[in-house]
Formats: sequence, C-alpha cells, structure tokens
Amino acid sequence: MVMACHEAKTDKQFDDASANKTNVINPYISKLQQTVNAHPDSISLRMKLVDALDSLNMFKPAVQQIDSLIMNDKFNYELWYRKGHLLENAEDTAGAIDAYKHAIEIYPDANALLSLANLYAEQKNITAIDLCNQVLDLKLGRAIDANCSFIEGVYYARTGQTEKALSMFNQSINLNFTLMEAYMEKGFIYFDKKDYTHALQIFQLASQVNNTYADAYYWQAKCYEAMQKKNEAIKNYQTSLTLDPSLHEAATAINRLQNQ
Repeated sequence: MVMACHEAKTDKQFDDASANKTNVINPYISKLQQTVNAHPDSISLRMKLVDALDSLNMFKPAVQQIDSLIMNDKFNYELWYRKGHLLENAEDTAGAIDAYKHAIEIYPDANALLSLANLYAEQKNITAIDLCNQVLDLKLGRAIDANCSFIEGVYYARTGQTEKALSMFNQSINLNFTLMEAYMEKGFIYFDKKDYTHALQIFQLASQVNNTYADAYYWQAKCYEAMQKKNEAIKNYQTSLTLDPSLHEAATAINRLQNQ
C-alpha cells in the first residue's frame, strides 16, 4: 500500500503528465477501445482497458470506464475499490474517499478500510484511528497490523503528537521491517525538528534495509546539505537520481550545490 498525501490535479495536468507516453502507445489504447466497443458486455476486456489507461496516468478515462461498469453492477466491491484507487492516484482525495466508502458499505475489506484510513490520517481526521482499530480486530497478521500502526503514526504526526507518532512508527517497523514509509515518516519528524544527525541515521538505516529506495538517499542528501556537508550531499543526491531519474528535485539540488 502506497501512502501519501495528495492535492487535486486538473484534467490538463493529467493529460500533460502522460502526453508523450500516450502518443507512443495510443494505437494500443485505440485497439483496446475498439475491442471493448465490439464486446461492450465483456468486463475482462473493459478492465484490461482500465489497466492500460491507469498505466499511462490517464485517470479520467479510466474512471469513466469503471463508472460504466458500476452503472450495471453498483454493488460490486471490486469496482468501487478500484475507482477509489484510481481517484487516489489522480490525487482526487474527495472522490477517492467517496468511492472507498461505497466499497466498505458493500464489503468492509481491510484494503478499503486502510486506504480510507490513510486518506483520513492525512486530513487529521481521527476516524483514521477507528478504521485502523476495526482492521486490527480482524487479526489478519503482522503485515496488516504494521500498516495499521503506520497509519496511526501518520495521524499522530499530522496532528503534532510526535511522541505517539514515533511510538507507532517504531511499532510498525517492528512488525514489518521492510515498510519503508515508516522509516521515512520517522525521519521526517526529526528533520522537521532540525535534528539532522538523528534524521540522517534513520534515513541511512532505511537505505540499508532497501538499498534501491531512492527517497532514502534523497533525504540523506538533504540532511547532509542542512549540515553543510556539500560533498556528501551531492553524492547522495546523485545516488537518488540514479535510482529514480524522475526525482527532479535531486537534479536541481545537484546543480545548485555544484555551482556554489
């Protein structure tokens, strides 16, 4: 589960973000659309089209396809959950919350409950805690419990209850030491307090757990930069950019530091 706070994008931004990729693969989308038009009752074909649109960040037409299926099957949990996921990817938080609520009304599955809880946590809505407790009561195992602890930690972090947040992030890591977001959120708390040494240690630990996790190196670089260790900062910015070329902030930081 990817957990993040988003702001709404416009349709133009959706189109701009995937314009180049769409131009290359557009014939594939067109062929899929033609196949769906020829077999409009085929759910599997329509979902294949949704997957293709989603992969291109074409969220609006993907949601339109899901909506066309929901019109004929409005009590289908999977369709509502998928709609929520698409809208969350599109950074339409209000729409995602509504879709997840519909999914939960049909079937209170842990995935939908935690997806909704995560969005509420980012909004500082205490309902996030209630939803996590509801999932914990299901006793689904350590991995799910780790997600619950993480989301509770996010809620406490966003509401300024940092000690509770740190406790929940530690609990999350103890339950699932590969949950990278827990390390990052824990590190952010210390970074925001300007305790860069402690934050750096946490981000370094994250990179040891997963040495291909670009964000861990990016935030190590930010710590080094805050500590005025220019060479170490540049090195870690470069590593993060190698692992994730889309980290434009890292490229900007490298140029800035090299020109100082």
